[in-house]
Amino acid sequence: MQEEFFNTSFIGFIIIAILLLAVISLFFRFVPMGLWVTAYFSGVKVSLFTLVGMRLRRVNPNDIINPQIKATKAGLNLDIDELEAHHLAGGDINDVIDALIASERANIDLPFEQAAAIDLAGRNVFEAVQVSVNPKVIETPKVAAVAQDGIELIAKAKVTVRANIERLVGGAGEDTIIARVGEGIVTTVGSATTHAEILENPDLMSQTVLNKGLDAGTAFEILSIDIADVDVGRNIGAQLQTDQAEADKKIAQAKAEEQRSMAVAREQEMQAKVTEAQAEVPLAIAEAFRSGNLGIMDYYNMNNIQSDSRMRDSISRQMKDEDEEN
Repeated sequence: MQEEFFNTSFIGFIIIAILLLAVISLFFRFVPMGLWVTAYFSGVKVSLFTLVGMRLRRVNPNDIINPQIKATKAGLNLDIDELEAHHLAGGDINDVIDALIASERANIDLPFEQAAAIDLAGRNVFEAVQVSVNPKVIETPKVAAVAQDGIELIAKAKVTVRANIERLVGGAGEDTIIARVGEGIVTTVGSATTHAEILENPDLMSQTVLNKGLDAGTAFEILSIDIADVDVGRNIGAQLQTDQAEADKKIAQAKAEEQRSMAVAREQEMQAKVTEAQAEVPLAIAEAFRSGNLGIMDYYNMNNIQSDSRMRDSISRQMKDEDEEN
C-alpha cells in the first residue's frame, strides 16, 4: 500500500515538474529577462511589459534594445516607441543610431525624425553624415565636346561634393551631378572659338559649372571641380566637310546619270522617228510612180547617188580608223 502511494506521488511530482518547466520556458520565451537586466544596468529604462508587448507585436526586442543601449551610452535620449515604430516601418535602426551619434560628434543638427525620414527614403543616412563631414570625390566619365573650329576635345573631371542633409529627402543623386557637369563641359567647349583656348585654360570648364550652380536640387553641394584630363580627339569639322563633299559628289553623279539616261531616251526616240520616216520612203516612191511624178531613170539616178554616198562614207570611216591606229 505504501509502495503504491509512493509511486503515485512520484508520478505526480514528475508531472508537476514538467508543467513547471514548461511554464518557466514559456515565461522566458516571452519575457527576455537577460535583455532586461542588460538594459537596466546600461541605463535604459524599459519595463518587462514593454518587452512582452514587443514579442506580441512580433518584434525582436534585441533589434530595439541593443541600438537603444548604444544611443544611451552615446548620450542620446531616444524614445523606445519611436525606435520600434521606425523598425516596423521597415527602417534600419542601427544606421539611424550610428548617423545620430556621428552627427552629434560632428556638431551637425540632425533630429531623429529627419534621420528616420532619410533612412525610409532609401538613402544610407550614416553614409550621408560621413560624406557631410568628409567630402567625397565623384569622377565623371570621359565627355566629348566640339569647339567652334571643329576640333573635338575629350575631358574628364573630378567633382568634390559634400552631402546636404537638408536636401537628402527628395534631392537628386550622383548621376544628376555627373550629367550636369558633363553638360557644363560641353557648353564651355562648344562656346570656345578654338580648341586651343580650352587647352590653354582648362579651368574655364570648372568655372562655368560652378557659376551655373549645377548642384541646385541635388542631395550634394559641389565644393570644387578639377579637370583631370583633356585630350584632343578627331577633327570633326574636316570630317563633316569631307562627308558633305562626298554627298555632293554622289548627288552630281546621280544628276549626270539622269541626264545621260534622258539623252539616250531622246536618241532612241529620234531613231524610232527616223526608222518610221524611212519606212514611208518606199510608199512615197510608189505613189510618185503611180502619179507619174517620178520616172524609172530618176529612180536609178537616186539609187546611184545613195550608193555613192554610202561608199564615200565607208571610205571616210576606214581612213579615220587607220589614222587612229597610226
